[in-house]
Amino acid sequence: MLTAKQLQERRKARSRYRIALHAKGKPRLSVFRSQKQIYAQIIDDRQGRTLAAASSLDKELKGKLSNGADVDAAVAVGKLIAERAKEVGVGDVVFDRGAYRYHGRVKALADAAREAGMTF
Repeated sequence: MLTAKQLQERRKARSRYRIALHAKGKPRLSVFRSQKQIYAQIIDDRQGRTLAAASSLDKELKGKLSNGADVDAAVAVGKLIAERAKEVGVGDVVFDRGAYRYHGRVKALADAAREAGMTF
């Protein structure tokens, strides 16, 4: 019997495999959500480095948010990651939801990033 962590790792690997097939050299917008915060990174897998990052813990957002783990925080992080992506010259990415369903906070972050000008 597999543990919950092992099942999560399987889902993440399955998702990353599909992303790798369709990425065609585009950077990856990776999302991580915890019980208290939400994080987003734009990662260049060819070079193995992070191009831009944003989270609900950033100085720009921390004072404005009442809670770092709700949909409002995800929307703010989505807008911030899109801004930072523009600064480094990234506009087209592949969305990596990890082991999470495309629902709730993950979807809110993706929609906010799209509205702010990112394409995926």
